[in-house]
Amino acid sequence: MTTNIQSQQTERQGLVYVIIGILVFGSLWGLSEVALGGGLHATQFPYRAGLLAGIGMALMGMALVIHKKPAMLIGIGLVAVLVKLLAVPMLHISVTCKANSCIAVFTEAVALSLIAFLLLNQMGKSVHARMGSGALAAIIASVGFYFIGMNVAPCNYLLSFSPGGFIVTEGLIWAAFSAILLPLGYLAGEKLAAKNFSVLARRPLYYATSVVMICLSWGLSALAIAAGL
Repeated sequence: MTTNIQSQQTERQGLVYVIIGILVFGSLWGLSEVALGGGLHATQFPYRAGLLAGIGMALMGMALVIHKKPAMLIGIGLVAVLVKLLAVPMLHISVTCKANSCIAVFTEAVALSLIAFLLLNQMGKSVHARMGSGALAAIIASVGFYFIGMNVAPCNYLLSFSPGGFIVTEGLIWAAFSAILLPLGYLAGEKLAAKNFSVLARRPLYYATSVVMICLSWGLSALAIAAGL
């Protein structure tokens, strides 16, 4: 009986641990999309979409190392999308105004989740596997983004490309940034995991820090949106 109770408690702790991870990494990704993305757009940085895709891959790479659960990446993408959608009630705009950027985030999350399901062991052993996984996930995401975007919100930018043209022009840029930044995020995750993160996750300080990070990410995102980013 005692063993079963302890097992159930461990499972509950593990579930809470994963949910907190989804909220933390998703909120950070959303903040980068809103604040950094808005800033890069204002400066007309030519590779904004590629850099943002790479940052998303890096954050998901960190989560993947710490939690070892590819499925949670989809949840991280959903939280990031929700952060981006703060603009809808705040600015009183239509959801379609943010549709394409949200589709991009979600397709990246789904693509890397699928790749991680297949290649998680290889990613843990080789930096080249991580680079290849990031690049492949970005290419798959760019294909999904193009075709979904053309059906949901075919903006002038998408309409200016043929499918092959978009994949070559944008997809390869996404792949280049992701091939570089996903391994860096993975490395950062390894540094955290080496500090016995699973033990730290049971401590009150971990929960308090996580709540602060989530609240700060959402609050700063709201401020960035209000500032016009």
